[in-house]
Amino acid sequence: MPLFIDIHELPGITSEVAAAAHIKDLRAQGEFGVDYFNYFLNEATGKLFCLCDAPSAEAATAVHRTAHGAGAERILEITPELTELFLSPAITNASGAVLLPDSEGSGHDPGTRTIFFTDIVESTSTTQRVGDEDAMAFLEVHDDIVRKAIANARGREVKHTGDGIMAVFVSAAAAVSAAMEVQSELERHCREHPDRPVRVRIGVASGEPVTRHEDLFGATVQLAARLCAYAEPSQILVSSVVADLCIGKKIRFSDPGQVALKGFESQVSARLVEWSA
Repeated sequence: MPLFIDIHELPGITSEVAAAAHIKDLRAQGEFGVDYFNYFLNEATGKLFCLCDAPSAEAATAVHRTAHGAGAERILEITPELTELFLSPAITNASGAVLLPDSEGSGHDPGTRTIFFTDIVESTSTTQRVGDEDAMAFLEVHDDIVRKAIANARGREVKHTGDGIMAVFVSAAAAVSAAMEVQSELERHCREHPDRPVRVRIGVASGEPVTRHEDLFGATVQLAARLCAYAEPSQILVSSVVADLCIGKKIRFSDPGQVALKGFESQVSARLVEWSA
């Protein structure tokens, strides 16, 4: 879908008011097929810019009208040349606001991100069984499918882990959609090539990772990695925060309850994504 940014002139607007309006947009957007995933706030000038995927400018406007009635003065379609600029890592707060400007050069990005890990099931035993060259063919199937899904969901590959891929997304729903696409495509591959099955487990977590030299670190990254390790083959296991951020996205979850993850002192609330091929 096209990417749009709308412009609001709201003298005196505060970050709390903007956050509350954004939450209302998230609750209403599913009715119109829109995905509002970021907003840019400049309190000094009273300007608010909302970024979304939408089938049309009219659909994006309809979300605001239904959610809170605060329509935009202008709405513009973003050209492909500017898409990467708006979707690249930036300084945002936990509610999705990109703060202008702040903490430049601090090396710490406090923006909410969603971290995604894949792990090929039994990769070591497969290598021992079929040898290095054939094992690389299994890995290439995984890499092609995962990278395509990441690109389709506008994520960014952070690094290859040897038997999986780590990626980061601005939108939690986009990360889960990418995970569902991966599992669906791998299921299709297994049906078509029963002699060369490739299965993965996927873990997803949202939070505020720390950026260092194009890599990401911190508790959110650790949680996503541990969820991935805990998941069963072909499962997508996400943190409860990810599920909360997907409200209104028509993604179904089941509740496996509290899970005990290696390295975490207390049990973690997690959700299983219900996907189908």
